[in-house]
Amino acid sequence: MQKHKALISVYDKTNIEAIAKCLIGINVEILATGGSLKYLQDKNIAVTDVTDYTLFPEMLDGRVKTLHPKLFGGILFKRNNEVHQQTVNEHQILAVDYVIVNLYPFVKKQQENLSHDELIEFIDIGGPSLLRAAAKNYTDVTVLTDINDYDLVINEIRSQASTTINTRKKLAAKVYNLTAAYDASVSNFLNEELFPEYATHTFQLKEILRYGENPHQQAAVYADLTKKPNINDWQQLQGKELSYNNYRDIQSALNVVNEFTEPVCCAVKHNTPCGVACGENDIEAYQKTYAADPVSIFGGIVAFNTKVSQKTAMMMNELFLEVIIAPEFEVEALAEFSKKKNLRVIKAQLYASNDKNIISIDGGLLVQTRDHMNSYEINNVTNLAPNENEFAQLVFAQKVVKHCTSNAIVLVHNFVTVGIGSGQTNRVRAVEQAIHQAKEKNINLAECVLASDAFFPFNDIVNTCFENKIKTIIQPGGSIKDQDSIDACNEKGISMVFTAVRHFKH
Repeated sequence: MQKHKALISVYDKTNIEAIAKCLIGINVEILATGGSLKYLQDKNIAVTDVTDYTLFPEMLDGRVKTLHPKLFGGILFKRNNEVHQQTVNEHQILAVDYVIVNLYPFVKKQQENLSHDELIEFIDIGGPSLLRAAAKNYTDVTVLTDINDYDLVINEIRSQASTTINTRKKLAAKVYNLTAAYDASVSNFLNEELFPEYATHTFQLKEILRYGENPHQQAAVYADLTKKPNINDWQQLQGKELSYNNYRDIQSALNVVNEFTEPVCCAVKHNTPCGVACGENDIEAYQKTYAADPVSIFGGIVAFNTKVSQKTAMMMNELFLEVIIAPEFEVEALAEFSKKKNLRVIKAQLYASNDKNIISIDGGLLVQTRDHMNSYEINNVTNLAPNENEFAQLVFAQKVVKHCTSNAIVLVHNFVTVGIGSGQTNRVRAVEQAIHQAKEKNINLAECVLASDAFFPFNDIVNTCFENKIKTIIQPGGSIKDQDSIDACNEKGISMVFTAVRHFKH
């Protein structure tokens, strides 16, 4: 009686000898290709070259070696179908009951400095084809592509001489999950369209989180392995595992500090900046950020775009914080943070992400390019123009307001946010919220500048600014009633500049 077959063709050969020996133990003949064949031979495991079975040589520099009817027929025929059985008998095709394949690491190779032609050679053809064929016929065929599943199959074979239908179905599902992600990565590599017909992405599970936004919600985090850098490059140096909300807040904080080249610190609470400040160094930037909102920063996320010193760490340790993020930390700073074992410390390099922004809605996705735009041509529209210092602060304020939830208003005093009105359904309410915060700190509003994420539909905001002695405004413009606001500014001695760039963030 002819032995049934198992096909082994793997790039990652980890623990492959264990599964091979297990199959030989139940009288299954091992077929293998290329590197897998040599590896098993070197381990003194009985193995047959695929070409000795198909009687067809490997060709085209290895591009064709498993694409043969004797393999695919042996995988795909229905064992309980008489017509199928007659066909395979006629062509001397034997059953291939086990297919063990993992793929050329195309996704990983995208992270390397390979040429286009070099990377093309890592697009696996035979591997996905074999996997998909075996997965389709999972009622009869066991398919393995994840080395972490070897023990599961070995244990089942040892206990009952075969795998269960439930296991085969589970393994088949993993195959299609993998090949879909693999093909998506190839598609995105080749596709130059901004919005192709189908949205395909390659995300790999990074970890299951304790819960989502709330304890009754389940959550997980996935990393886009085709993008470099990605969240796998965040290095958690200490502290508890990150939560769903931590991930959201970390990204929000990084988005803000990425806007600046000068030393900047940003505190985030509930996915919204509560304090942002520039300084001569990390110490000054943090002190100003803390002073911007010493209440909201409690239990928040703090990010820097510069190295964190020991002195700054000592000051931060006086406060309860959830996460601290920076591109670098002094060794002494890490020693200070280590005194708080639950404090999460993340080392993350700064970069301007070109990823699309993706938001899920029921049954679909909203996809857009990221808001990297900052205004390079600012148009003064009033009789008065901001002076050099005011202009620099207006630019600072605009970089912050774009990261606040609309409707958003930011008040800045000496390159520190002193009032942030965000998430309001009424822009006047956002202004009032920002002004209220500044007054609580006894800030001289006459020395503040105001930034708005969108235009003023009426002149009421200008009037509110005048009543509170705010003298300088930056906003996109674009309202049909812009002139009303301009006239109000001229009447009340307020300078206002237009950017022509709206920054809604919902």
